[in-house]
Amino acid sequence: MTIALLGLGAGFLGLVALIMIGRLIAGPTVPDRIVALDAINTLAVGIMILLAAVYESVVMVDVAIVYAALAFVGTLFLARYVEGGM
Repeated sequence: MTIALLGLGAGFLGLVALIMIGRLIAGPTVPDRIVALDAINTLAVGIMILLAAVYESVVMVDVAIVYAALAFVGTLFLARYVEGGM
């Protein structure tokens, strides 16, 4: 039962990520697109963590942590670029 709920939660986060892709494409400004990309990255990390719990895989948690760190740095660079500091 718990595994089914975790899988359902991962599916829901995947659906929300697809909706955010629509926002990424249709975002009227560049900062809107950057926020959408950051939200997609956050949802991807959440999906990885839920799937790690479903499949009982510790490696996926490590991958999620590295992905989250790289996504954070990427968002910082994009924000700095949009701000005009580069």
